Amino acid sequence: MTSPRSALESFGDAAVRVTLPEGADARTLLAALRAHPGVVDAVVTERHALATFDPDAPPERLAEAIDAVLNGAATAADKPRDHVVTVQYDGADLETIADAIGRTPREVVALHAGRSYAVAAIGFLPGFAYLRGLHPSLVVARRPSPRARVAARSVAIAGPYTGVYPFASPGGWNLLGTASDFTPFDPIHGAHLSLGDRVTFVEAS
Repeated sequence: MTSPRSALESFGDAAVRVTLPEGADARTLLAALRAHPGVVDAVVTERHALATFDPDAPPERLAEAIDAVLNGAATAADKPRDHVVTVQYDGADLETIADAIGRTPREVVALHAGRSYAVAAIGFLPGFAYLRGLHPSLVVARRPSPRARVAARSVAIAGPYTGVYPFASPGGWNLLGTASDFTPFDPIHGAHLSLGDRVTFVEAS
């Protein structure tokens, strides 16, 4: 299954994967893949898209459907949403991050809050969104060793991303604070953030 642009590579006997060009419309592509006849489910990240299917009935014309999105000939059924998340900036790593980048904790808060972040991918935990848009000064490595338990709704940074832990879990990201009014996932409605959604963090008063 190939086309002039999108070469699909086998990923086992029940999935195919395609490498995406920079700037691909992940939200529209995910919707198109999930709506494509024969596709059981799909996952889209910043670099790749993967579609799963019944190995006895692989989908037809899948590469063409992907090309339609990459060429701008397909539009998503819904538009990205905007979310405002209130944060209590009292994280265990706030001062450590400030020292590492030569800033004060208050400056770290100012660099993190008020910016517009985009959901680039969802994974690691159900509802955990990798948010792009971090100030370059806050791009720091993960902790040398992960914590055995990070509290639910912890707001953290690692590499070029920031995010909110949906559950208590192990984690190696740097903790800046706690989201006081936002739960990324619930068992009834699923993930609250979708690919392409925008998130703004504001400091709790």
